[in-house]
Amino acid sequence: MSTPPDGLPVYRVLTGPDDAAFCRRVSEALELGYRLHEGPAVTFDGERVIVAQAVVWTD
Repeated sequence: MSTPPDGLPVYRVLTGPDDAAFCRRVSEALELGYRLHEGPAVTFDGERVIVAQAVVWTD
């Protein structure tokens, strides 16, 4: 089984405001070889939309 680069964990949850920076972080994880795990979770903190996306490392 291969492992993620730079000592990253096999399972990660990326969170943050729903903006271009968050989308870039998810895109970077996908480019490294992670895959989306299910759909995102979305909430509103009273000021902005916050998203969470789980990604998993697969062979």
